[in-house]
Amino acid sequence: MEETSSLVVVAAFVLALVLGGLSVLAVWRHGFARRNERLRERFGPEYDVAVEQFGESRAVRVLEGRERRVSKLPLRSLAPQERAGFAQSWLHAQHLFVDKPHDAVRIAHELVLRTMFARGYPVDDFDQCVADLSVDYGGIVQHYRAAHALDQVNRAGTANTEQLRQALVHYRALFEGLLGMPKQTCPASQRYQAAFEPALEQQPVLER
Repeated sequence: MEETSSLVVVAAFVLALVLGGLSVLAVWRHGFARRNERLRERFGPEYDVAVEQFGESRAVRVLEGRERRVSKLPLRSLAPQERAGFAQSWLHAQHLFVDKPHDAVRIAHELVLRTMFARGYPVDDFDQCVADLSVDYGGIVQHYRAAHALDQVNRAGTANTEQLRQALVHYRALFEGLLGMPKQTCPASQRYQAAFEPALEQQPVLER
């Protein structure tokens, strides 16, 4: 009788442990799913890029690490005068593209870096720049990757006109996001729209 009672107690204890473990696992899975969903909403396409690169579990840790890092950066919005100045510089780069496309792409590259630096982003390391930008610009940071790759081709002296055009289009997508202001409210942007869009009327539509 005593042996039977002991077995019942042990069985009950084991069952309690199993049920408790299952409950903890369910809570953990729910929490992990909520973290995934939050990160997917914030990072957009960059969430899938991170999952493909690191795997789902590690991607969550990597993306949360990016959030923590960026939360400590001295980020700021641009003043209206700064926005207008950057927009005017962009207008110059786009006008230059007609006669000197190689120079125009180099200027666009430098202008994007200047804008990033003015916003408070470190710009010394490209991969770190991409990681930092992905926190708030997950929907357009892929344009920076594409523009950077084409800029490298340009610096090697092997880029053709179509590649240079694509580079400028990609840089523009990121630049407009960094500017932090609807382009139709910026006088310089209105002018470059009218002056430059006809030259790029064959460009592919970008997802913004």
